Amino acid sequence: MGATMLALLKEHRASGLSLRHVPVPAVGRGDVLIKVKSSSICGTDMHIYKWDAWAEQTVVTPNVVGHEFAGVVEAVGAEVTNVRPGDYVSAEGHVICGVCRACRSGNGHVCPHTRSFGITIPGCFAEYAIVPATNIVHNDPRLPSELACLQDPLGNAVQSVMAGDVAGKSVAVIGAGPIGLMAVAVAKACGAGKVIAVDINDFRLRMATRMGADSLVNSATQPLAETLKELTGGEGVEVLLEMSGHPDAIRQGLEGCANAGRVALLGIPAGSVELDLSRSIIFKGLRVDGITGRRMYTTWYQVKGLLDSGRIDLAPLVTHRFRLEQYEEAFELMRSGNCGKVVFTHDDLA
Repeated sequence: MGATMLALLKEHRASGLSLRHVPVPAVGRGDVLIKVKSSSICGTDMHIYKWDAWAEQTVVTPNVVGHEFAGVVEAVGAEVTNVRPGDYVSAEGHVICGVCRACRSGNGHVCPHTRSFGITIPGCFAEYAIVPATNIVHNDPRLPSELACLQDPLGNAVQSVMAGDVAGKSVAVIGAGPIGLMAVAVAKACGAGKVIAVDINDFRLRMATRMGADSLVNSATQPLAETLKELTGGEGVEVLLEMSGHPDAIRQGLEGCANAGRVALLGIPAGSVELDLSRSIIFKGLRVDGITGRRMYTTWYQVKGLLDSGRIDLAPLVTHRFRLEQYEEAFELMRSGNCGKVVFTHDDLA
């Protein structure tokens, strides 16, 4: 192991990223140093790359970005007992305090003192990543690293779908980006009666069919609320999973939701969103869940159960692979939307 490593940084508080040599992280007493094998680009990374209002308010700079990964343990701290060098692992990206009310009541995923991997603390778009041993998740050795690195976003989809009952119900997934596509597969695996995928990108709508969607809606050419009602006999969808963060999509999705339906909001709007709460939520009796990260660590076990059972297959999601040095091409492809999941392969970085 050299004294420095290649890493992708958010160096300046503006659009873009930088590829630099930086020091290999020091291993603290409770830490695990991981040699990264694969990592993947998330919608959050796109917010950071583009540097929108959310990123300006949230992201610490300079910082190594990226939070979805799989790799092999290189070294562990003196107090670590649950992980050994050579273990094949991924990690929960929220580093929580463990002692606040949220943490102690089983809601660590919304700990107000959370430090976020690749956002406020150094992440994984690098040769090595440092993670607290408490956040380590062991991977099935049969799971390829380019799929193992997708468990973090899969957890977002699993929490969104499984925050309530979906068996036999009509489910709309608005935003067929990678997490939306995962949500389609998870909803089908959990017994949804009808899954409707919504996007404005025909490439991703075609991918939604491969992941199990029963109906497709291009909301650029079809009125979203009206179409959702038409596809559900005039009632509206019983479960709405909003993954786009687009204000109009949120408003139209709520309009197309059935009375007493459930809504999961995961997409991050770039700014504030104006809603008619009385008409869109209160008088319709909607239950609305804000989804952030994964419930620690219930969601991770649900993810593993779904993968181990073979009920979902992530392989069709990985459409492009790049070297870390090709990051600009990779991020611009993500910006275009003409892709599924974009994975970085880290072997033999120099």
